[in-house]
Amino acid sequence: MTEQIPILPDDVRRVVSDSARLAVLRDLGVLDTGPDKDFDQIARMAARAMGVPVSQIALIDEQRQWHRASFGMDSPKETPVETSFCAHTIAAEEMPHLTVLDATQDPRFTNNPFVLGPPFVRFYCGVPISVRGERLGTLSVFDTRPWTEIPDPWLDQLHDLAETAASLFELKDESRMRARTAAALMREEWRHALTLEVGRVGSWLWDIGKDEVTCNDTFCRLYGLHGAGPFRSEQILSLNHPDDAVMVAEALGRALESGDDFDIEARLAHSSRWIWMRGRVYQRDAAGRAQIMMGVSIDVTDTKTAADQTRLLLRELNHRVKNTLAMIQSVARQTWRGNPDPAVFLEAFSGRLRTISEAHVLLADRDWRGIQLFEIIENQLGPDFLVPTERLEVSGPDILLEPDAALGLALVLHELTTNARRHGALSSPEGHIDLHWAIERAPQRGLRLHWQEAGASSAGAMGAPGLGTRLIERSLAKVLNSSVHLKMTGTGVRAEIWIPLPAE
Repeated sequence: MTEQIPILPDDVRRVVSDSARLAVLRDLGVLDTGPDKDFDQIARMAARAMGVPVSQIALIDEQRQWHRASFGMDSPKETPVETSFCAHTIAAEEMPHLTVLDATQDPRFTNNPFVLGPPFVRFYCGVPISVRGERLGTLSVFDTRPWTEIPDPWLDQLHDLAETAASLFELKDESRMRARTAAALMREEWRHALTLEVGRVGSWLWDIGKDEVTCNDTFCRLYGLHGAGPFRSEQILSLNHPDDAVMVAEALGRALESGDDFDIEARLAHSSRWIWMRGRVYQRDAAGRAQIMMGVSIDVTDTKTAADQTRLLLRELNHRVKNTLAMIQSVARQTWRGNPDPAVFLEAFSGRLRTISEAHVLLADRDWRGIQLFEIIENQLGPDFLVPTERLEVSGPDILLEPDAALGLALVLHELTTNARRHGALSSPEGHIDLHWAIERAPQRGLRLHWQEAGASSAGAMGAPGLGTRLIERSLAKVLNSSVHLKMTGTGVRAEIWIPLPAE
């Protein structure tokens, strides 16, 4: 007798070849990957729960059945889909499972090579594994002897294990996507956006597992590096002055082990210039070992060699930069949560970072004594803000704001102005903004500032507590007793800001 090659029925072939199902399967990214002990354990539990010698977790591709896990036999990693019991299981969409009590008596499988030959399957029971609403494969058990029935409690256990396998596929996919997103953000958008806006700051990212250090052009110029990189960490560390090399290595080791920031000043061997290095571990593996460290390096030679007054300024600057780096990190995280698309994230984050950078320039030019309120408003609304127009009316006395208050208010005005240009008063020819403020002296001296829009084209743009709202409300968090109140009216955004001022 000539052995017949199994052919999938048309209804089974349609399900197996369904484009939506195949798209989900390939998006999971698990085909042709290595062993996974979690799925191996589920397969083993299924065999023991059903009292059978063989079980497997299989995924059905268009042309093959690929085994994610198997127990009880040394089966090939994949088999043709035409010989697949599991293909029939996922095609039986009206049935929660497929049971074959004796394959030699079932016309669908009498000529199957796995029935006629090793492993001589007689009994089969498979439960579909569904991810994102698509049947991608099955959890199946096999026996070499026929069965007469399956107890319901045993079937319940098999269904529970199949659901566990489906959840595990989804969890592992979410973990993979989070890791990919985090890596893309850390390796590209964060480093490029930060260094591009702040300027004159050498940024670096150290992939500790691969021992690869990637850095920007400023870093290469500081350290005298040539080429595009990546560089080995040993090569970077060797560029420190011999008298400082041990100190730098010890500080780096402590940061990797303890989780504390890497924060140190050291000289370079080739130029004897002083470099301030600051970094942090941003990713660790399940065992707590450091995987990714990011940081910045800044030439502080002029500050180190300046007079006592400049050294005092350095201590203040160090404190302010730490606070600002924390602010940048917070803004980056909030911006990324609200704008997961890299292009949208880069545009939003760049604007906020530019506002912080411009405020820093003004503060640095004034020895961090503060910024005049007029200067902050001019940066956001333009140089003609004091001239009343049909679009803008500004009134109030000029006053010096302390650094934290100046930075916070700059971010608040940036968010309000950006929203007004995109959705509010400045996006409409009929729109109008009234910005006025006054100094209050009782019960506490402070600045009360009002922002009122009229004629907005999209009055609900900031009505919900979204990203812009949260940034506005949190921008003055470092200013004790300050407050920001937002309200949507029929004509646009209304904001009231209170900032305490030093006693006269």
